[in-house]
Amino acid sequence: MANTLLDSLKHASFLPSTVIAGDFTPTVDVNVNFPSGKHISNGTLVRVSEVKEAPIVSITPLGDSTTSASGQKFTLMLIDPDAPTPDDPKFAYWRHWVVINISLPFDPSVSESKPRCVTTTGRTLTQYLAPGPKDESGPHRYLFLVFQEPEQGLLLEKGDVGGEEFVQRRSFRAEEFVQKHGLRLVGAQWMRGVGDGWKGDE
Repeated sequence: MANTLLDSLKHASFLPSTVIAGDFTPTVDVNVNFPSGKHISNGTLVRVSEVKEAPIVSITPLGDSTTSASGQKFTLMLIDPDAPTPDDPKFAYWRHWVVINISLPFDPSVSESKPRCVTTTGRTLTQYLAPGPKDESGPHRYLFLVFQEPEQGLLLEKGDVGGEEFVQRRSFRAEEFVQKHGLRLVGAQWMRGVGDGWKGDE
């Protein structure tokens, strides 16, 4: 599973990049499901109408990482490196969603009927803004990134990550934010987004 993800990230020119180091090895699985029924996995193509509502994002430790991650807090980011278009990404990264202080259910004796979304345990700093690529634009790449926070967690307010107005979300320096707050990338997933009227090849 991890190798398939890493291969897809390399193919999409994410690995390496300013937000994903060349030696990145995921220790958590990032599961993304939209209310429309669309499931995201390694570059799934989505239309604007399929991602209007915030997805259910759940995080599951991989292998032996469950114990080491117990008690840790995590941050989720959804960013677009292709804004406003892949040919002219002058507004990258576009900040679509930021949730911090996410805690995970680690007790295997607790049975859950459905995965818990990160928003049920975390604190939202940037509300979800649905991707909106134009029909004439090529597919945008959208990254769901999960970071392990420092031991003390993040003590941030909404303004620390930037405003939520449309134009305030552009040109987000994700790599600087990560470095400043001591975040460590532990999981990723991504999708490609196009307008409902896009006519290109998938």
